[in-house]
Amino acid sequence: MGDKASAHPGAAGRAATADHPSSVRNVVLVGHSGSGKTTLVEALALTAGAVNRAGRVEDGATVSDYDEIEHRQQRSVQLSLVPVEWAGCKINILDTPGYADFVGELRAGLRAADAALFVVSASDGVDGATRMVWDECAAVGMPRAIVITHLEAARADFTEMTRVCAEAFGGDDPDAVLPLYLPLHGPEGPDGHTPVTGLIGLLSQRVFDYASGERKEAEPGPEQLPLVEEARNRLIEGIIAESEDETLMDRYLGGEEIDVKTLIDDLERAVARGTFHPVLAAAPAAEGARQGIGTVELLELVTGGFPTPLERTAPDVTTPQGAARPTPVCAPEGPLVAEVIKTSSDPYVGRVSLVRVFSGTLHPDETVHVSGHGMTDRGHEDHDVDERIGALSSPFGKQQRTLSSCIAGDIACVAKLTRAETGDTLSGKDDPLLMAPWDMPDPLLPLAIQAHSKADEDKLSQGLSRLVAEDPTMRLEQNPHTHQLVLWCLGEAHKDVALERLRSRYGVQVDVVPHKVSLRETFGDTATGRGRHVKQSGGHGQYAICEIEVAPLPPGSGIEFVDKVVGGAVPRQFIPSVEKGVRAQAAKGVAAGYPLVDVRITLLDGKSHSVDSSDAAFQTAGALALREAAADARIHLLEPVAELQVLVPDDYVGPVMSDLSGRRGRVVGTEQAGPGRTLVRAEVPEIEIGRYAVDLRSVSHGTGRFDRGYARHEPMPPQLAEKLRGSEEKTA
Repeated sequence: MGDKASAHPGAAGRAATADHPSSVRNVVLVGHSGSGKTTLVEALALTAGAVNRAGRVEDGATVSDYDEIEHRQQRSVQLSLVPVEWAGCKINILDTPGYADFVGELRAGLRAADAALFVVSASDGVDGATRMVWDECAAVGMPRAIVITHLEAARADFTEMTRVCAEAFGGDDPDAVLPLYLPLHGPEGPDGHTPVTGLIGLLSQRVFDYASGERKEAEPGPEQLPLVEEARNRLIEGIIAESEDETLMDRYLGGEEIDVKTLIDDLERAVARGTFHPVLAAAPAAEGARQGIGTVELLELVTGGFPTPLERTAPDVTTPQGAARPTPVCAPEGPLVAEVIKTSSDPYVGRVSLVRVFSGTLHPDETVHVSGHGMTDRGHEDHDVDERIGALSSPFGKQQRTLSSCIAGDIACVAKLTRAETGDTLSGKDDPLLMAPWDMPDPLLPLAIQAHSKADEDKLSQGLSRLVAEDPTMRLEQNPHTHQLVLWCLGEAHKDVALERLRSRYGVQVDVVPHKVSLRETFGDTATGRGRHVKQSGGHGQYAICEIEVAPLPPGSGIEFVDKVVGGAVPRQFIPSVEKGVRAQAAKGVAAGYPLVDVRITLLDGKSHSVDSSDAAFQTAGALALREAAADARIHLLEPVAELQVLVPDDYVGPVMSDLSGRRGRVVGTEQAGPGRTLVRAEVPEIEIGRYAVDLRSVSHGTGRFDRGYARHEPMPPQLAEKLRGSEEKTA
């Protein structure tokens, strides 16, 4: 790892390939927005010889952030795969968005990868969201390393950032997070800043100088050795503490000089086990240089220290019917088990699926079974179909480089899987399997939309179905109460990207309309009403009179209809007509146009005519009677109340509870939910939490998350109800 001979880089212009799982490395880059992940990916591709100049492939396209939406938003909004070759290995670099709205893309990258590289900006430090992802990786034992970027920034301090990383990521063992290299600084510039020109290897005690534009190895000067002695000793002790050789520490404490190769081998094993997390540095290359500072060291860490797919346990699998099956083994000759980790649409080739193969080998033009289950709550129907896949390719920016096959452990793009969606399982058609899904956040920001024109209306359904198939963190809902079409998203940026994709990719223009919650009406006290529908206009007339009493019922009772007519005042055959009429009027509402609930409607009396009475007449009379009763009664507007479970770090419990109170919320309890985190339970009117997905992020500095569920409907405060009625009357 920087202490070995430099590997021969890959060649630009051809697809990186792998002939065995042992020669594959799948690594995902994680970090907050602006930490420098995409710049680092392009620097690694340059160093590996995959591009001809920083971030460019042969046709001039960038290898990452090549989507037009990403250019317009000037940030990553989707998972990108950049495969490169180094030291005889194919490295699949998965670049993830750092913005919280696109955490679904991050989780897909974590699913596809076998190790994670956390990118931390020396200017910004470690944010709460990055710490949460680190904890998620730790929970499953994923190997992790840290690279500190933006060392060229003013006041950037590598030593201080290493301490911050050890504090944030080290937990109870800060010595498990230690640097492998120290930055080498050049002469002070006119602005007082000393630029990074190279690295000093702590184990090898060698200098790797990038000042000339090429990586050159040299002996350290006498003034440099004292700078590394303390850091080197601490690193050696940290490696030995994680070593499987229990005698190594005794030998070291006894004064024995431990062989560097032994230390490197132990370091690589500790990194692959996920028990030691090295810190590295990266800085921009000099003008015209072919290697960015620290990129060779990073590539060597990935190839030498990160695990192969053979060392990863695959997710559990079952049959589509739910019967357990043995966990897949990473073997190219085994039965096919692969997973769609990302779906996108190409205007020329149609749907393209990015697939991680866990077992077996994918070949072009073969028929596979596509299975997707367990996402019906997101608008995805369960499906089991056989499909013939098209070409296999390796993505590189906008290019697709053809592959002859994709073996277990590797990642490739598959064309023409028309039914495959993100999260689906590909398996042999004679032995269908289903992989356990990965955890995806629940979209909680509602976006109510409608087609802009009749032409858009014709294309809207197909555009939305494609959008949801690509991104399982979106949920499509046709609300049966408000009759709105609602696209649930993770945040404002997620919403903006969804609208942009509908417009630019699928040619659908939509209008955003205010999101409605499902309000209800009920009677506040008992009231009576008389419905009189008498008309004579030649021929048969219309004659129906009924008298009703409306009384409130407990919440959740619905509508109860009671017949107390005596003496045949309303003929038996017309009593169901009255009920039908009052129920139809209740569905329309009696005051503000919202459905009436939780009342008992009692039919007391009425009149009929032997010729002019009819089913329709008594339906109309029943509706009129209910409206008259409502005119003389207190009508309560009922609003839905949600049960919220908000998970936040302890430092933000106070601000979160205060914010909930300001939303007319009632905190019903708190409880510890792990070290340093608290679960706040509250009941809040739904009308107050339409933007809570955005607002919680602001209150908790991106560290909070919440779940919501329906609790009940309860009366809205009178002043708010009147205000709402007034605004709706103006709109009407």
